[in-house]
Amino acid sequence: MRDSSLSALFGALSNEMRMAGIANNLANVNTTAYKKDNMAFHDVFTRFAHDNVVTTKPYLRDKDMFPAPDIMAKPRLAEQTVDFTQGSLNKTGNQLDFALSGDGLFKVQTNEETLYTRAGNFVVDATGAVVTQQGHPIMVDGGPLILPPGAKVDVNEGGGISVNGEPVGSFDLTSFTDFGGLERVGSNMYRAGEGATEAPPEDLTVQQGFVEKGNVEVVTEMMSMLETQRAFEMYGKVLSGTHMLDKQMILKLARMVG
Repeated sequence: MRDSSLSALFGALSNEMRMAGIANNLANVNTTAYKKDNMAFHDVFTRFAHDNVVTTKPYLRDKDMFPAPDIMAKPRLAEQTVDFTQGSLNKTGNQLDFALSGDGLFKVQTNEETLYTRAGNFVVDATGAVVTQQGHPIMVDGGPLILPPGAKVDVNEGGGISVNGEPVGSFDLTSFTDFGGLERVGSNMYRAGEGATEAPPEDLTVQQGFVEKGNVEVVTEMMSMLETQRAFEMYGKVLSGTHMLDKQMILKLARMVG
């Protein structure tokens, strides 16, 4: 296979992965507190043996002692990160809707582990516990918050909770020294990966009656989609052109041998 075919193949596969990321961002444009995925692609250079030879005294020979360097580039997915920039706030007036302003997350308890989320569109389950849309309890002072029927809930900017006028605790809010250590779980929940260290949140406020919208900019994503599609088509043309050249070469060789 020609080197041009390999380079075009890797380019097409890279753009396919990029398109999948863009499609996922657009699919979650209305997901509460969704944080978009960013992808970065770098060229990985394949060096041949003569690429590493440096001729320090070219005047000793009339002709070059070694072939000219022939470095071949193949694009690869170098990094995939979650963009944790703040999304805009949407007022709902619901007493169980909460939006975070600043760097921080709610703690969520699942059956297996503690997860984190910025999606504050909570509900009450059959037992009276305040849970996420997926049914996982929100942590308040290390445990779930149980509400009596018809309870009136008030939450201040620091996360302190009052039920029917009586203080009952505060949301377990946390931040991280490096948000890059968080791993996405589903659309808007995260797991602390290796090396992710919790830190006390700073300048973090809770807004009751609001939810945070996703930080996906539809116009930007659509432009990236068009760019990716055109790049994919270009690599497809390179593959088709290389195939035609190979086919012509094989036919000419067959005539010569015949």
